Amino acid sequence: MLRLASASLAGTAIEFYDFFVYGTAAALVLGPLFFPTFSPVAGMLAAFATFGVGFVARPLGSVLFGHIGDRHGRRPVLVGSLLLTGAATVAVGCVPTYDSIGVAAPALLLGLRFLQGLGLGGEWGGAVLLTAEHAPAERRGLWSSFPQVGPAVGFLLANGVMLLLSATLSDAQFAAWGWRVPFCAAGVLALAGLWLRSSLAESPQFLGIDDHARVPLAEVARGHWRLVLLTAGALAIGYAVFYAVTTWALAYATERLGVDRTVMLACIMAAVVVKGALTPLAAILGDRFGRRPMCLVGCTATALWMFPMVSLLATGEPLLMFFGFLVAMLAFITMFAVIAAYLPELYEPRVRCTGAAVGYNLGGVLGGALTPIVATAVAQGEGTPWGVAAYLTGIALLSLGCFALLPETRPVRVVGAQTTAGEAAAG
Repeated sequence: MLRLASASLAGTAIEFYDFFVYGTAAALVLGPLFFPTFSPVAGMLAAFATFGVGFVARPLGSVLFGHIGDRHGRRPVLVGSLLLTGAATVAVGCVPTYDSIGVAAPALLLGLRFLQGLGLGGEWGGAVLLTAEHAPAERRGLWSSFPQVGPAVGFLLANGVMLLLSATLSDAQFAAWGWRVPFCAAGVLALAGLWLRSSLAESPQFLGIDDHARVPLAEVARGHWRLVLLTAGALAIGYAVFYAVTTWALAYATERLGVDRTVMLACIMAAVVVKGALTPLAAILGDRFGRRPMCLVGCTATALWMFPMVSLLATGEPLLMFFGFLVAMLAFITMFAVIAAYLPELYEPRVRCTGAAVGYNLGGVLGGALTPIVATAVAQGEGTPWGVAAYLTGIALLSLGCFALLPETRPVRVVGAQTTAGEAAAG
C-alpha cells in the first residue's frame, strides 16, 4: 500500500504541477504577453479566462478517461492522462507571444490549456480509485489521502520554481523567457511519473467486476444524476477557496496592493505546506468519525472565515495575509482530505471511475473556473473587496446544503477485504 499510494501521490503531484504553474503564470505574466491590447484589468481577466478553460475541459476528460477506467481498468488512465497533460504543458512553454504571431498566440494558449484540463480530468479518478480500491476498508480514508497530498506538492513545486525565478531574474528577463522554464520542466517530470507508474498493479475491485458497463456515462446519467449534481455542488467551495487564495489573491495583492510577488508567493506557499502536511491527519479523523461530518465541519468553517480572510488580505501585511490563507486552507483540507475515500464509496464499482470523476470535476467548473474571473471583476474600486467575501460565502452555503443531503459512507463493518457501507448501499 505504501508503494502504491506513494506512486499515486507522485503522479498526482506532477499533473497538478502542470495545472498550477499555468495559474501562477496567468496571475503574474500572461496578460501583458498574450493580451497586450487590453487594459491591465481586462488583460488579467482574459488570462484568467484561459485559466478557466482548463476547468471546463476537466469534466470532458473525466468522461473520456472514466470510460477507459470503467471499461479497461484504472491503470491505463494513469498513463494516458499523464502523457496528455505533460505534453500540453511543455507546449505552453513554447508558444510565441502576441508580439510574434498575433491572435494565434492566445488561440494556441487556449487550446493547450484545454488539453491540460482534459488530461487532469482523468488523472484524479484513476489515481484515487487505484489507491482506494486497494486499501483496507478501515484505513481507506488514510491511504486515499495520499493522492490528495499531490495537489499541494504540485502547487509548491510549481510556485517554488516561480519564486526562485522571480527572485533571481529581473522583471524583463522573467517576462522574456523566465516564465517558460517551469513549463518546459514538465517534460522531465512527466517521464519520471511514467516510470513510477509503470509497475503498478490493477485494482482488485475492477478485476472482480464480472459485467462491465458498456457506456458508463449513460448509466451514470440514468441512475446517478442526482448524486453527481450533489457532489459537484458540495465540492464547489473547496475549489473556490483554493483558487481564490492561490490565484486571485496573488494577482490582487501584487497588482492592487503593491505587494512584492516574491512575498505573496511565500505567504501562499507557507499556508499550502501546512495544508499538505495535515492532510493525512484529517483523513485519519475521517476514518474515525466519518466522511460527511468532516465535510460539514470544513464547509461551515469556510463559510464563517471568508469575510475575515478578505479583510486580512486587504491589509497587505504578510503575516496577517498568511494567517488568513492558513485558516482557509485548514478548512479546505478538512473537507478534501476525505473526498478521495468519500466519492468512490458513493458509486458502485462498475461506473465508479466515471461517476466520481465527473462529480469531482464538475465541482471544479463551478468553483475553480469562475472564482478568479468573478473575484477580479467584483474587486474593482477602492477599499476592501467585500464582494469577493460575499461570493465565497454564498458558494460555501450552497456546498453545505449539498453535503447535508449526501449520505455517510464510512465502513460500518468489514466483509472480506473491501466492503463498505457505501458499497453495500450501492448493491
